Order: sequence, then structure tokens, then C-alpha cells
Amino acid sequence: MNKKAVTIAVIGNPNTGKSTIFNSLTGLKQHVGNWPGVTVEKKVGEFTHKGINFKVIDLPGVYGLSAESIDEKIARDFIVKTKPKVVIDILDASNLERNLYLTLQLLEIGANVLLVLNKVDIAKERGYEINAKKLGELLGIPVVTTIACEGIGIEKLKDKIVDSLNKKAPILDYPKFTPYIVELVNIISNDKKLKRNYNVKWLAIKLLEGDPEVRNIIRTECENKIKNKIFDKVIKIRNRFKTDMELELANERYSIISHIVKKVMHKKKGKLTVSDMLDEVFTHKYLGLPSFFALLWMAFKFTFDVSAPFKDMITMFFGWIGDHASSIIQNPVLASFIKDGICNGFGTVLSFLPPIAFLFLMFSLLEDSGYMARAAFVMDRLMKKCGLHGKSVIPLVMGFGCNVPAIMATRTLEDEKDRILTIIVNPLMSCSARLPVYVLLAGAFFAGKEGTVITSMYIIGILVALFLAWIFRKIIFKGKPSHFVMELPPYNRPTWRSILGPTWTRTKLFLRKAGTIIFAVVVLVWLLSITGPTGFLGNTEQIDKSWVSVIGHALQPLFQPMGWDWKIVVALFFGFLAKESVVGTLGTLNGVEEEKLGTILAHTLTPVNAFALMVFTLLYVPCVASMATVKQEAGTKWMLLTIAYELIVAYLMSLLIIWIGGIT
Repeated sequence: MNKKAVTIAVIGNPNTGKSTIFNSLTGLKQHVGNWPGVTVEKKVGEFTHKGINFKVIDLPGVYGLSAESIDEKIARDFIVKTKPKVVIDILDASNLERNLYLTLQLLEIGANVLLVLNKVDIAKERGYEINAKKLGELLGIPVVTTIACEGIGIEKLKDKIVDSLNKKAPILDYPKFTPYIVELVNIISNDKKLKRNYNVKWLAIKLLEGDPEVRNIIRTECENKIKNKIFDKVIKIRNRFKTDMELELANERYSIISHIVKKVMHKKKGKLTVSDMLDEVFTHKYLGLPSFFALLWMAFKFTFDVSAPFKDMITMFFGWIGDHASSIIQNPVLASFIKDGICNGFGTVLSFLPPIAFLFLMFSLLEDSGYMARAAFVMDRLMKKCGLHGKSVIPLVMGFGCNVPAIMATRTLEDEKDRILTIIVNPLMSCSARLPVYVLLAGAFFAGKEGTVITSMYIIGILVALFLAWIFRKIIFKGKPSHFVMELPPYNRPTWRSILGPTWTRTKLFLRKAGTIIFAVVVLVWLLSITGPTGFLGNTEQIDKSWVSVIGHALQPLFQPMGWDWKIVVALFFGFLAKESVVGTLGTLNGVEEEKLGTILAHTLTPVNAFALMVFTLLYVPCVASMATVKQEAGTKWMLLTIAYELIVAYLMSLLIIWIGGIT
């Protein structure tokens, strides 16, 4: 990056299209790291326009700058301390009043704000007419309108960024508090360090609100004489108000916002919109939950049916390579490695790439359309009854993709009890790594009903998580979860760009994992299958004398009631490292590719045994990475508790299924 690069920041409420605009500005010129001192993701990108190099910081999505959460603190500290030349504030045009609260707080700090009204097409569809020019005049800042998902307005935004570089921030006035703010500003301005490093008017406002971070700034950075005068004045002013000044200032902001919105936005009178009609069903008290499960079932049905031909082609390809290699390679060890290790093991894992990619495609479609927020809203009612916080919904839904980022997403929960409870039940959400096991067993034992059976795994995971959360809340995390207000974003028309981008990113992570961890596990299993206590066996034909056989037979008595043989037990054992390796291990141990593996299992298990195996795979520890993340976010004690309860619950649930299957 050029040393003369100008630093600018992108900020906005969640679901405003902030990330889309960041990606549109920077393209592929971006990298991801962490913010100093925390593990919250930090995205930095760059672009050049009119000969000027820009360094763009994508700040976390926040509703305000009160520093009550980690994300809010990161965003506020960056703007206050780094002082970016321009702060691009992304607003959802269809939710103007809610989004402007952050805008006013940015202006309080003294940031050079460039306002972006995004999703103007959705606002128009919902009957809103917004006078962007008038909005800019009232706030004293430039305004750009965009439809980011279609790339409309991005070039104009770049022009405005250049034009805004030398612009001075407007002075924001709160009439009701002006005299008191002026009194404080006059005292604070006597401290040269504070005046040089901060916007003194912002310090005054935050002191009146009782902001602990700002109080600490005064306490540590201000001269003693001036510091005492500041705190004395704050006490006197706050004593004049009988109500909470933080609440009074919030009301003042909303009063100004209401005045602005009335001036610049008008809603046409019309009939019920499509979005309203959809929400009548998807957020309905009784229809919402069945709709969620119905859409989930359709997603899996589509995934299984459409991906089947592609999956078969990959299976045939690796089967052909394995047979061809074993016929032309003279060295038996190398031939075994190619056929049993790579083709039957690694190839089996890769054969599940199509269903995983199509599942990611369906999830991206549901997310981009705005439906997943509705799913979270519907689940929220049920979750509160089970002792989970409303904000727990989002990390749990994210767990359908991968438990690792889902566990990390619990940082948005302010209460420690709520956060840890969400962390320890999150691994019960069925991540994409379990899907290969479901697809293999559902295809072999439940032909024609694969979508229904796979959907049941996700439902069982949700129900078990909610039940255990209720138990943990009663025993360990006593008390009620705090309340939370959820904002529903408008429905979007998904575009190929917005769907395929996340789909490829997630699929790429699976491929990367397949090429490293899973491949290593498969090779390890192969090595243990051609060696044993007597030494080198040569190939997998003598697998009963191998180390994997020793491991499997040692553990198999524990799983005798489930009717699983030692090979399945070994696959579950190595599945602790990465759940995708379960099918790869089974392929290696049985010496066949995926297509024949299903046939072998069909002769080994009954449908009841197979369903119990699917449930065990769902409920026992997802992978080493997820447990490492639990340790990182909550500590060793909670990681050990999570491992212990998951193994116990998975075992008992599997036994229960076998017992029920035996009496029906």
C-alpha cells in the first residue's frame, strides 16, 4: 500500500448492504485480520480513484456508538483515535429513521460523514419517496443514493469520496442541551491535550450521558485542576435533571431524526405490499415455525435431488482411477495408497462436494432474500422460553454452516451467562461437515425420503439444544435472559453475484479443509490399516490384524447395543478431528468408493441402526476446531463440559432410538 494512501472507513447498521459496498469499492484488493486485542474480524481493502489511493476499513455493523458491545467499542475507538478522512455511513433507505441514529452519533464525534442511501429501489417498492438533496442540506453532509447489489451508484460514490476529503464536519446542535454542553466545552477546552486529540463537544455530550469510557479519558488524560472542574460541572448539570440524562439525550436525537424524516420522506398510500404479505405468513405466531421447517425441508430436498448426478460422476471418476491404478501399478503399497487411501478415502469425501455446495447455495439464497432474519425472529419466541437470549438466535442459525464462526459470533451478547450458554449449546447445531454422513446413510437406507430424513437431523439438533439450554439455565446459569429488540431487514431480490460469492467462499473453505485436515486423517487411517502389532501388513486386505482394528475392537463393546461394527466405531473416533472424515475413513476401511460403501452399510446395518448413527454423528463433538474455539471464547472448563455432555447425550439418544425401534 502506498504511504500516501488516504484512510477512510465504512460503517452502518447490520443489513444495510455495508459489506456489499465495501466489496464494490475494493474488489479483490482486500485482506482479513483481527482488531488489536480482540479476535473480531477486521477487513481492510484498497482502491484508487482520480489518482488518489484509498485504504478502506470495514468497521463492524453497529446500531450506535455507545461502546456497550465489543463491536461498538471497536467502531467508536477507531473513528475517535484514528480519525479517518471520510466516514462512509451506509443507511437502508427503507428504514431511514432507525438508521439515522448512528449518523447523529457520528456527527457528534466530529467525523467527516458521507451518507449513502442504499437500497433505494426497495424503499421505492415499499412506497417511500426520499428527497436525498434535502436530507443532505438538513444534516450538512453530502448524500449519495445507491443500489449496491446491482452496482448502481458506486462510481458516483467514489467521486463523492474524493470531493469530501477536505470538507469540514458540520456542527450538530441539540437545542435543549446547548447551554449545558457549552458550559462543559468551555472548561474542557482549557486542556490542550484533550482539545488536540478529541472533539470536545463530543466529550461534553458523553460526559452528560455518564459514558464510562469518556469518564476514564478525562480521568487519565486531563490535568488535575481541569479534571476536577469538569467532574464538578457534570455533577451540577446532572442534578438539574430529575430524569436519566442518557435517556433525555436519546430522546433529543430521536426528536431531531423525526423532524428530518418528516421533511425528507413521504410514504404513498397503497395496498399491502408483497413484503407485508410474506411477513403475514413467515412471522405469524402459528404459521412461522411450520414455514421455517417447510423451507428447510425444501432446501434439503433440492440439495439432494439436484446434486445426485454430480455426486455420482465424482464417485465414478475416483472409482475408475482406483481400479486403473491398482491394475497398472506393480508396487502393492503404492497401489493400495492410490486405491484405498486416495480414491476410496479422499475421493469419497470429495464426492460430497456437490451436495455441500448446493446446500451453501440454498442457505445463501435464504440469507440474501432476507428470510433468515425472519427465521431467527420466529425461533426467538421459542428460545426465550428455553432460557436463551434473543441475540442467541443468530449464532445458532449460523451454526448450520459452521460451528466455529457461529461460536465466535456470540460476542454480540453483552451478558456473560447468556454468551456462555449460547456457546456450549451451539455445537449441537448441525454444521455442513455432518452432511456427508447424512447423505450417505439417507441414500442407502431411506431412498425417496432423503430430504425428510436429513431435515429431521436439523430439527433434532435444534430441539436437543433448546432442551439442554433450558436444563442448563435452571441448574448452572440461573436467572432470566435479558430482553432484546430484533430488527427485520426488508426482503431483497437475490442476485447471482450476492448468492454465488458466499457460496464459493464457503465451498472453498470445505475444499481447503478437504485438502489438508481430511486428507491427513484419511492417510493416517490408511497407514494404521496397513500396519499392526505384527508390523507391516502390505495392504488393507489384512485389515483385521491392523492398528485400526485394535482401536476399533477396543472401543466396539461400548457401541455393541447400537449394532455398529468396529469399522464404524473407528470412523466416529477419527470424526472427532473433522466430521467430514467419517465417510472417508469408512471408504478406506471397507476398501470401496462411496457408491459401493452405501451397499456394504445396507448389509451391515438396519434402518434403525443407521438412523441412530446419524443422530450420534449429529450430537457428539463436531470437530477439534469447534472445541478449540469454545476454549478460546469461554475457557477450558466450559470446553470440557461441552465435550462431556455431548458424548453422553449422543450415546443416550442413540440408545433411545435403538430401544424405540426395537419395540415398534
